[in-house]
Amino acid sequence: MQETQLDRLIASRRSVRKFKPEPPPAEMVDAVVKAGLLAPSGRHRQSAIVVRVDDPEMKAEITRKNAEIMGAPPPGRPADPFYGAPVMLLVIASKSEGSTYTYDGSLVLGNMMLKAAELGLGSCWIHRAKEELESPLGRKILDRLGLDGEWEGVGHLALGWPDGEPSQGYPLKEGRYRVL
Repeated sequence: MQETQLDRLIASRRSVRKFKPEPPPAEMVDAVVKAGLLAPSGRHRQSAIVVRVDDPEMKAEITRKNAEIMGAPPPGRPADPFYGAPVMLLVIASKSEGSTYTYDGSLVLGNMMLKAAELGLGSCWIHRAKEELESPLGRKILDRLGLDGEWEGVGHLALGWPDGEPSQGYPLKEGRYRVL
């Protein structure tokens, strides 16, 4: 089969761990979020939502909590677990929407990373959203969003203009495709 533009995009997308401070235009961020919201979900329940964190105080609090959760800074890692990204997106999912909510949120993050790459933006999936939402900070976030019920943090997306050349990536590990 002939390689497509999508094939090239998937093969070239890399996580970015250094961002320029200037945020991308709101239209680009909105396009990334829309791509995430278009992700498939179990039984089409659309259990995951995306939260753009613009409030500087909340952003700082989330950054501090994530650094605390990861034991920051671990050796060789920056003190900022979001790598200086000007845009912070948080993906959370409703636990009441069936058993696929974590997978649904993961697909949202995957779609957003691909759309970001297509637009020339850098992104990086940041873990620790689950622990964050289980903390008092999580309750504060849910309260500010007016969300009741049980929610789970799936992940964050650090987003912005990459500062530097992307990694060349790694070769595919052998034996990851099998046929029965």
